[in-house]
Amino acid sequence: MVERHEIEVFLALADELHFRRTSERLGLAQGRVSQTIRKLERRLGTPLFVRTSRRVALTDVGKQLRDDLAPAYRKVEEAVARAIASGRGVTGMLRVGYSSPWVGDLVIQAADRFRSRYPDCAVHIQEVQLSDPHGPLRTGALNVQISEFPVREPDLVTGPVIFSEPRALIVPARHPLARRKSVSVEDLADAALVSMSGDIPPYWLDHHYPRTTPAGRPVEHSATATYWQEVPALVASGKGVSPASLRASEYHDRPGIAFVPFHDAPPVEYGLLWPVAGETARVRAFVEVVREVAGT
Repeated sequence: MVERHEIEVFLALADELHFRRTSERLGLAQGRVSQTIRKLERRLGTPLFVRTSRRVALTDVGKQLRDDLAPAYRKVEEAVARAIASGRGVTGMLRVGYSSPWVGDLVIQAADRFRSRYPDCAVHIQEVQLSDPHGPLRTGALNVQISEFPVREPDLVTGPVIFSEPRALIVPARHPLARRKSVSVEDLADAALVSMSGDIPPYWLDHHYPRTTPAGRPVEHSATATYWQEVPALVASGKGVSPASLRASEYHDRPGIAFVPFHDAPPVEYGLLWPVAGETARVRAFVEVVREVAGT
């Protein structure tokens, strides 16, 4: 009788054709992988792989076994995943929000892996506007989201920081700061600031759009935007400057503006959050998948 772990090791090696990569993929010692394959070959009475110092290749019998086993094994894995998901309550619909395009890229990757792992749970993804960063969670329109920290709300759970991005200052292309290689937070005292408006916690605004510099110099606030997409246009028209993630330059660059990195500002941190009363099996499972994708 061939055991399940032997099939798993065989199919992984048949896919990778490399013992080290197979051991890393399965989280097993390389010697354990070799031992399992040798044991399987003795049991079947025939070699499944040709091994040389330079390569690993399937024998004809190995190719036939791979082709016969792989579809059946996938069906078994899918059936087990569905049973586990049903037992844990990972079914139904999960609504996930994100606050910026680069966060959206991560959410889409995580959603694809989540759907593969929990096929009985659908995922709906939507953007969350910074002008109402927590409204969709509170109304139940979303179950979980990834947004810019800090978040200090008693009715919301904050999960781990998933990733962080260097901070930059968006300035008009003809502004003196546009010629700099980098800027300081103290430079905010010498330019009017374009910020956000809406149902936004004051502590969040103070963190991202400060009223004073670290040295205590006042920072003038000029125009405000309801949607962040308005910010580059306001800056280009000379209404002021605005802090942002440096990564925004990859998605929102346009004529008339420049993104200048800060050399002394803290990074923008992005993390998970969900309602205190909404910590379900679906949410916990999605948080786990996001952390896997992000490598945290």
